[in-house]
Amino acid sequence: MSGAQHGLTTTAMALLEPGDVVAVDALTYPGFKLAAEASRLELAPIPAAGNGPDLDALAALCKRRRVRAVYAMPTLHNPLGWVMSARRRRELVTIARQHGLILIEDAAYAFLAEGAPPPLASLAPEITVYVSSLSKSVATGLRVGFVRAPREWVPRLERAIRATTWNTPATMTAIACGWMEDGTVARLEEDKRRDATMRQNLAAETLGRLKRISHPASYFVWIPLEQEVRADAIAMALMRERVSVSTALPFSTSTHVPHAIRLAIGSVDLATLKRSLETVARVVADQTY
Repeated sequence: MSGAQHGLTTTAMALLEPGDVVAVDALTYPGFKLAAEASRLELAPIPAAGNGPDLDALAALCKRRRVRAVYAMPTLHNPLGWVMSARRRRELVTIARQHGLILIEDAAYAFLAEGAPPPLASLAPEITVYVSSLSKSVATGLRVGFVRAPREWVPRLERAIRATTWNTPATMTAIACGWMEDGTVARLEEDKRRDATMRQNLAAETLGRLKRISHPASYFVWIPLEQEVRADAIAMALMRERVSVSTALPFSTSTHVPHAIRLAIGSVDLATLKRSLETVARVVADQTY
């Protein structure tokens, strides 16, 4: 695959039909929204309940409608940073089996969460498509992803690959395989975990009392805003100070879009990050009445 996004897109193309209903988190990865739009899928939002989706709401949805698949990020959710417990993963698998659902497991950031429970693909390999890549863990420019799926689904996935890129880039694939075999990927992933933890500590120190939601080793921070504070106003004020953030809109799959901003904290040097975080804290404080 040419990255995890390609893996998600080809999975939707190969295994789902236009009009199929896919259960997703109410806040989810924008790239899957694009893949679903391209395949003309209907996304059904599931609210969050602690560190994971509300599984009672998912079960109720499956009783009301013919849901075909669930898209999930059980290990380091984007944008909320949760890691689902082993018990809740088993419960999700039980619901999927009861209702004949395909599980699409996005593990793009899973490498950052050491000691996480086993992936859904190990609990229910017969119904799970596991998607990940090296773009986050090694280098953005290394557009090499991979998909693990039940054997009988592989021919359909192969046709979708041929329909989109014909084949995967041979040179980058050879580099990626070599780095996995010689330990380079493992070393770079460890470096990324240390770096992300350091940046999260800096964010916690600099943002102070500002409410934030994140994983202690992730590269993003979710900041819910007070009811009277508009996220777009915060984003525009920060842009005037040369700090770019995302609002909740690109991540939202429901009509209720929370007022919140997402900070990406991995793309600049530490000095610039500290100044940017100080600007975020000041601007949010100025906009809160």
